[in-house]
Order: sequence, then C-alpha cells, then structure tokens
Amino acid sequence: VAQELAWDDQRILMKTSFHKKKYADQVLNNRSNQIFGSTLAERFLKDYNGQTYWLSLNLKSFIKNAKIPAWLNIAVGTGAEGLFGARKNQAFDASGNVIFDRTAIKRMRQFYLSPDINLTKIKTKKRWQKSALFILNSLKFPMPTIEFSNKNLTMKWIYF
Repeated sequence: VAQELAWDDQRILMKTSFHKKKYADQVLNNRSNQIFGSTLAERFLKDYNGQTYWLSLNLKSFIKNAKIPAWLNIAVGTGAEGLFGARKNQAFDASGNVIFDRTAIKRMRQFYLSPDINLTKIKTKKRWQKSALFILNSLKFPMPTIEFSNKNLTMKWIYF
C-alpha cells in the first residue's frame, strides 16, 4: 500500500527461494528429517537452513532515464545456516537427557546480493500469462550471488 501511495508502482518486491540442504554427516541429515520433515514441501516450510528471503528492487523504476531493461532487478537477501534446534543446536528427551548435541556447529546469519528478474515487467497480452508471471514472480530465480557471512565474502555462481 505504501509503495502504491508513494510511487503508484510496486518498485520493491518480496521474494523467497529455497534449496534442500544435504549434509555429509548422516546424523545432521537424520536430525534435519526429524525436525524439518523429509518431504520437499515440509522442508520448504520449516527448514530455515535452506530458505532465503529477498527484497528485489526494480532498477528502471528508480533510475527512469537509464538504459536498463525494465525486467532487471537487484535483490538483497537474508538466510541462516547451522540451525538444528530452536535456540541452540542441542535437544533433550523428556527426562532431560541430551539426545542431540552439536553446539560446536556455529549458527550464523547470511546476507546476499544478486541480480534478479521481475517477471511482471515482461510484456504479454494474454491474461493467463500475466497471471502465471505474477505468481512465479514471488520466487527468486537462481542467479550468481555474493554472500556475506561469518565476516567473509563468497561468490556463488548459482544460488537459490
């Protein structure tokens, strides 16, 4: 609503992306299946280690006279890694005994910068195509990405 009132346009979009994490350590895979679920749909909803949330800014909307394609956006994202419990990487049974202890695994935030595609800026005359592009536009497409986490910059050639 604020964007419509200020600009009469949606210049900043919220998007999401997801990739199912697979660990070399089978104990971590078992723990992930236990707390996040084993199906892709369950993981998409519950596994914060594989989720990224994005704000995608349409460059052409902010820089009107620039020779930038209308569909080109720049996205800023956030995610997390190393989350295997609600508050720490440790779990207890009903008696208070430790049944999972991976407190040595560092829990960290991640920040991303990546190009993005704004599918709603693609010209089409068919209503069903516009609707499909609008729905698909809530997902961030895999693109080269710069990641900042743990005080390091990393280049990922394709990131979901």
